[in-house]
Amino acid sequence: MTHQISIIGLGQIGASIGMALKDKKSSLRRVGFDRDTAVARAAESLGAVDELKSLGQAVKSADIVLLCLPLSEIHDTLQRIGPDLKENAIVMDTAPVKSGMMQWARDLIPTGRTYLGLVPSVTVDALTDQETGLKAARPDLFKRTVMIVDVPPGTPADAEEFAVDFVKMLGAKPMLADIGESDGFMAAAHLLPQLAAASLLDATVDQPGWADGRKMAGRPFVSMTGGIAYYDDPASLKTAVLANPAAVLHPLDMMIASLRGLRDDIQNGDEESVIERLEHAFNIREQWLDERGAANWLSEGGAPVEVPEIGDQVMQMFFGSRIADRTKKKKQ
Repeated sequence: MTHQISIIGLGQIGASIGMALKDKKSSLRRVGFDRDTAVARAAESLGAVDELKSLGQAVKSADIVLLCLPLSEIHDTLQRIGPDLKENAIVMDTAPVKSGMMQWARDLIPTGRTYLGLVPSVTVDALTDQETGLKAARPDLFKRTVMIVDVPPGTPADAEEFAVDFVKMLGAKPMLADIGESDGFMAAAHLLPQLAAASLLDATVDQPGWADGRKMAGRPFVSMTGGIAYYDDPASLKTAVLANPAAVLHPLDMMIASLRGLRDDIQNGDEESVIERLEHAFNIREQWLDERGAANWLSEGGAPVEVPEIGDQVMQMFFGSRIADRTKKKKQ
């Protein structure tokens, strides 16, 4: 029996998920929607989805709805699709923070449907990719990575198991977390670099002397300010940082304290402290990149569990394990 997953948003993440699931076509039909019709058609031509539908039609027949959208678009999208979600549908999203998402899900997803959150990371080879959006999509984007699974309280056990196995199908290792943990990780690793980029631009471009400085700004400036250009749009970043201020303020305070310390060392001409700070930063960045590439954490917790076929998993979710078992016996 074939089941339908509808991927809403066909940028890098959505299209990559569709590509990663391509070998499951015998049991899974991949339906796509993107409000940019050119992007949608390009994703279909790349094999990321089997067919394109309008948003309403994509959701009505979907067993699994996956929202791969900017955070700023998710609330309105949930409002639109909520009434069309079929009984027992599973709704997942890939937004970087979940505090606001969980409340929206409670308010806008009807009873009898299940929401879970996913927070993906990308393979180390993709970290330096200059492409964005659909151009950066690849079927192995999640291979040898960790993907957070945020499970709201009261989530049925079989839905949690499905989300865990779904992550494994993408080539990633699932990491169960609660909202506080997940948002804490992402505040430091995802939001803070973007806020730092915004602050650097504010401290330079609008200041006296930039008329000449702009002529000389080079790779360090481009690399550092790229955080505000290539990832979350301003509206999504605003929503993310205000959804859980406590999670954002701690790493922000830590960065401000570090900058103040470096400033004081420079003002005092403390050569030893300045070089110590800079060498430490250089070395721990190299160490992190080595660890990210080695991904030794993938072996933590023992060997990975064998993943069931998605057809069996969805059968259990929507029809119950007894019917799924009987169906499997008939196949045998």
